[in-house]
Amino acid sequence: MAGAAVLRWRQLLMVIERRLPDKALPFWRHAAGPQTIFFWAPAFKWGLVVAGLADVARPPENLSAPQSGALAATGIIWSRYSLVIIPVNYQLLSVNTFVAMTGLLQLFRIFKHRQSLKHQKSLEEEEGN
Repeated sequence: MAGAAVLRWRQLLMVIERRLPDKALPFWRHAAGPQTIFFWAPAFKWGLVVAGLADVARPPENLSAPQSGALAATGIIWSRYSLVIIPVNYQLLSVNTFVAMTGLLQLFRIFKHRQSLKHQKSLEEEEGN
């Protein structure tokens, strides 16, 4: 059963390849092209970037520092990894750079919010004295 599915999948890929223009074949046959996980993993990871950018509209008090820190850390780690693997995967580098940047942006917003709360508290204490 699984063997038949693999055979049908390979036949489908061959049909697609025959219909592609000659200029698209190098991309199609590339070691990090659309026939591999090296292409699709970064493509779907852009969803994390979109989610991180959507969080810009949320108030900073509703953001999670551990979650934003994890996104920033994984973005930084995987950005480095994308440059040392073979084949070097620039799609993975770009998406993880943006994941790191969105995580760092949210961490900065959380930090600024917490600093403003401390400043506001110190002003209230001064007024009370």
